Amino acid sequence: MPPIHTDPVRAYRQALLPRPGETAFQVVVAQTDLHVVARRNLAREIGDYVSALRAQLSTYLLLHPEFQHSLVPVAVDAAAPDIARDMAEAATRFGVGPMAAVAGAFAQAVADRFVGESAELLVENGGDVYLHGSQERIVALLAKPVEGARLALRFDARSLPAAVCASSAKIGPSLSLGQADMVTVVADQGAVADAAATGLANLLVTAQDLEGVLAAAAGMAKRGVRGAFVQLGDLVGLVGDLELIALE
Repeated sequence: MPPIHTDPVRAYRQALLPRPGETAFQVVVAQTDLHVVARRNLAREIGDYVSALRAQLSTYLLLHPEFQHSLVPVAVDAAAPDIARDMAEAATRFGVGPMAAVAGAFAQAVADRFVGESAELLVENGGDVYLHGSQERIVALLAKPVEGARLALRFDARSLPAAVCASSAKIGPSLSLGQADMVTVVADQGAVADAAATGLANLLVTAQDLEGVLAAAAGMAKRGVRGAFVQLGDLVGLVGDLELIALE
């Protein structure tokens, strides 16, 4: 088995060029590493907000360590912060641990908090993205980092806001119980997209699983999933109301 690809400098971001009238900037707070595209630089404000979010969640994890380590859903108590509630609810929908939803939940929390400061806003958190705006966005699908992105999802104004979250057994440090090169899920909510991507990727072990995983993704529509892109080796599949395009 080839080693899992990790990229601490996130070289894929070099291709993410802002449009005229937009600026791109990075916000890093401990393990949270965001790439943001907005109409103005909001790095300081976002950094302060992420610090507060992390403090809330970290305190809750200290008091409830099972929330951090469980691979199955965990109920939250009345003292749980909103970010933990979002993660727990999404995890329950798809039978995964709450931390499977953390990146998507943070991406949406930041995007929702600052959309009033920038109507066009993209927040990327370790490959998980939340989009606000009224203009077309193209989100590349980087299943094989060495080869670069060849496919992407196109979002027109009518499909925004949207969450785009991925899970992979081949890219990054996150735990996956399957062997997927990539499972990317589009949903209305970041935590939902993230948890669903993890749940589907756990099911994809061999090529024989691909059809069943696509059927499972199609069946998630009532749980908030718009669609999914799945890749295992040279096999790809797409379900739902998504527009897949080829990159030049």
